[in-house]
Amino acid sequence: MRKAHRRIAARSASALAMVSAACGPGERATPATDSVATSPPAAPAASAAITLPPGFTASIFADTIGSARHAAAAPNGDLYVNTWRSPYDTTRRAPAGGFIVALRDSNRDGRADLIRRFGTTAKAGSRGGTGIALRDGALYVEADSAIVRYALGGNSLVPAGAPDTIVLGLTMEGGHPMHPIAVDGRGNLFVNMGSATNACQKKDRTPGSPGARPCPELRTRAGIWRFSASRTGQRFTPAARYATGIRNAVGLAVHPGDGSLYATQHGRDQLAENWPQLFTFTESAELPAEELLRIVEGGDYGWPHCYYDPTQQRLVLAPEYGGDGKTVGMCQDKLGPVAVFPAHWAPNGLGFYSDSAFPSRYRGGAFIAFHGSWNRAPEPQQGYNVVFQPLDDGKVSGEFQVFADGFAGARKEPGLAEHRPSGVAVGPGGALFITDDQRGRVWRVTHAGSR
Repeated sequence: MRKAHRRIAARSASALAMVSAACGPGERATPATDSVATSPPAAPAASAAITLPPGFTASIFADTIGSARHAAAAPNGDLYVNTWRSPYDTTRRAPAGGFIVALRDSNRDGRADLIRRFGTTAKAGSRGGTGIALRDGALYVEADSAIVRYALGGNSLVPAGAPDTIVLGLTMEGGHPMHPIAVDGRGNLFVNMGSATNACQKKDRTPGSPGARPCPELRTRAGIWRFSASRTGQRFTPAARYATGIRNAVGLAVHPGDGSLYATQHGRDQLAENWPQLFTFTESAELPAEELLRIVEGGDYGWPHCYYDPTQQRLVLAPEYGGDGKTVGMCQDKLGPVAVFPAHWAPNGLGFYSDSAFPSRYRGGAFIAFHGSWNRAPEPQQGYNVVFQPLDDGKVSGEFQVFADGFAGARKEPGLAEHRPSGVAVGPGGALFITDDQRGRVWRVTHAGSR
């Protein structure tokens, strides 16, 4: 399967058409305002242009808006983006006006001309967030350790009042502190709680350290929690866990067809570094697969005991729990992925396409933004792209295709890449928006004949 993925990626890359992109992170939130915030310093001129399949065009919808994570598009075309205090932001300052960015293309020329900020501001410890979702005229946003809800109304680009706190007490400590979210049509609010560690070792990321038995993180981390989207003041509790064994689901989305919840999972790291007697560094660069999961209530997806080997096409037992790279053991009872992708690409954003503006083959499929790898050495780093995964009634109907590429430019390294895709959102006219948390750019992708 790995070789097949490589062949497909190569074929996709060779078929892409070059398109110029030069056109152009307390729980208390402040009331929204209509003041224009100062933008971060302008990015240096980018030498990279992103590539797309024939018939598609990319333009810059907004630029230098801060570390842009996930986005949500309103029925009127307004785009809302959650931003965070990036680890690469050397100023360590929160943006003036708040971490949430509202974007409007008022003259319909394909670029946002009204840009407003609101939400949490520069209080101690505030670092913004990743998660954001729109449902029934309400905007749900991750704001540090809380999920808040803003009422949207009229023609105002930003909310008129302070938000309601829907969930509070979310953990922000350790690794994977962000909280992606999704809201379904039945009034459920789903929140990801990523693991604090790589593989629940007694000593995290330490060679030869065994896994904790039981893994204490599974009580309050490494899973998806469900809350009511309409109730205020809900506190985070282990009892609200919806699914478990998910190391870090950075992308959450509800399928528009059947209302099922899907998630992208970041696979574990450092098989060779921590278990050199079992894995070579080349093998570690290709293991484990990144995953697209269909989330079911009570489902256990295996972390930290299991990881997905794309060559064997199955979950296998992790070395921290006695695995040797081949043994399945307890993993036979865990839930596997719907689709898999190359190791360490880091799937961040997930969105389903249900519009008719793109060709029919895209209908019902998933767009996934890959943030890019840091841990594939000595193999080249990969990812830094957006892929399309065909689906039919929620089941894979073909191999994934690299849809948009070239974001990183000449250097596919986290701190050196020009741009790193982080979120995707589909607008009411069928355009695909792609966010970048490296330099704060937002692209708008359309197809010939799109309205």
